[in-house]
Amino acid sequence: MRRRGGTPLSTEPPAVAPHDAEAPSNRRSIDSADLVLVVEDDPDIAELVAHQLHKAGYASEILTSGSDVMPLVRERPPALVVLDLMLPGRNGLDVCRSIRADPKTSGVPIIMLTAKTDETDRIVGLELGGDDYVTKPFSPKELVARVGAVLRRARREQPPPSLLRFGPVTVDTDRHLVTCDGRDVRLTAKEFLLLRYLIEHRGRVHSRDVLLSDVWGYAYTGGTRTVDVHIRRLREKLPALAGAIVTVKQFGYKLIEEEADLPARP
Repeated sequence: MRRRGGTPLSTEPPAVAPHDAEAPSNRRSIDSADLVLVVEDDPDIAELVAHQLHKAGYASEILTSGSDVMPLVRERPPALVVLDLMLPGRNGLDVCRSIRADPKTSGVPIIMLTAKTDETDRIVGLELGGDDYVTKPFSPKELVARVGAVLRRARREQPPPSLLRFGPVTVDTDRHLVTCDGRDVRLTAKEFLLLRYLIEHRGRVHSRDVLLSDVWGYAYTGGTRTVDVHIRRLREKLPALAGAIVTVKQFGYKLIEEEADLPARP
């Protein structure tokens, strides 16, 4: 957790009871997509929220002034902003309006922190594009639960990427084009769908029956041998991925999860 604006605070989490000293054993791995920006000028509230986010597996950064928000979110859009409405420098409603007006940040979810009596601010904040609000005083654990719920909803609403990449291979799902090392590779419709499916579900083992159901459709009446034929053709047409498409004996196939594990090319 990092803090910007105002007097720097210790990056150590606040003191907690012994049974809270360690994060849960099911903590998720943290990546940049899980960064939560906490904009709150009360240091005690900000640190407590950041600590609960850390326990839940989220990285966090604290800002104490509304005027510092837009430069940061434009440079590195966070996964979500927890935004107090009463801020020095620039109030939270104005910040919310700016986040929604900027094309680069318009999709960033916002949870607003409001005083219990500020019904008008809550309504205006939601109308400006806030995704949820929590009234003070609040439970930090409830706030973190709302963070998770808003993030799940936002990710469900995101359109799937039109470009899928794995190693030297790029799949353009909009134009149904495949390139390898920048060169076009001609695939049949089913080969294309099979490759796309494997990349989107990399690291998972798929039985032939599952591949027939998900790629060919439940009404397909051919035998599972057709899966083997299409896998062989993908390996032939995309030799750079031949070693990455792994046969799981007596079961099916998988595409390795990490590009770093791609076999060395001659």
